[in-house]
Amino acid sequence: MGTDAGRNFIENLSWDEVARRIAGGSTAILPIGAATKQHGFHLPLNTDRIQAELLAARVAEPIGALIWPTVTYGYYPAFVEYAGSSSLSASTFEAVVHEIATGILDAGCISLLVLDTGISTLAPVERALARLDAGQVMHLRIHEGPRYRRAAEALAGQSHGGHADELETSLMLALAPQRVDMARAEASPALKQQVPGRLTSFDSNSPNYSRSGSYGDPTLATSAKGEILLAAMLGDLTEQVAALMAEQPVGKQRPNPIRGKFL
Repeated sequence: MGTDAGRNFIENLSWDEVARRIAGGSTAILPIGAATKQHGFHLPLNTDRIQAELLAARVAEPIGALIWPTVTYGYYPAFVEYAGSSSLSASTFEAVVHEIATGILDAGCISLLVLDTGISTLAPVERALARLDAGQVMHLRIHEGPRYRRAAEALAGQSHGGHADELETSLMLALAPQRVDMARAEASPALKQQVPGRLTSFDSNSPNYSRSGSYGDPTLATSAKGEILLAAMLGDLTEQVAALMAEQPVGKQRPNPIRGKFL
């Protein structure tokens, strides 16, 4: 990530610079992406975090948004059998997201974009944000936009998927190819039920058995597919962000966190 992009991450800034940008009307982005969640043999545990932060940087750049530290622990119950994977309870995760989001808005940010790379996290995040001002917050679900869905349907050659699969691996080949080891990519067997529950690497008789932890066929992934998926995803995110920004009142007064006055 380049130096300029890094200037939107508040952890790289001094507190008074963050204060000046908030007072100037900055939107905030809160990325959600696991740092300890298995992604097969070929992707690192922090795959979701990598995606969350790189996508947040792309979204932040044209609007000068401030990016808060990524929420790296979340509700990921399907993967806990695999070493290193962790999961909070849904209620704990919901409370964490709500408290962080409330703090960001209380600090004076005009609006908040919660960029969510998960699937099991979607419902708890929705509940957390439902208690906040709907005009100030937006839940960005990276896999649900119409452009991404069309691209995924057109590109996918796998018979099933949803985790560390052809699509996610292709996206990682576009975002962070140095973190992908295609030599270790391994397809999962066709599961005996359409939607998997908790995946297992130990019980080969389970309907949710996956030795590697992948659900789908990552061996079909390519960087070319990833570039198409990334462009579609960013198109969806840009459209969603523009819709929220258009609803923000012009010239809205905000508290200056430095002087405690209104500008």
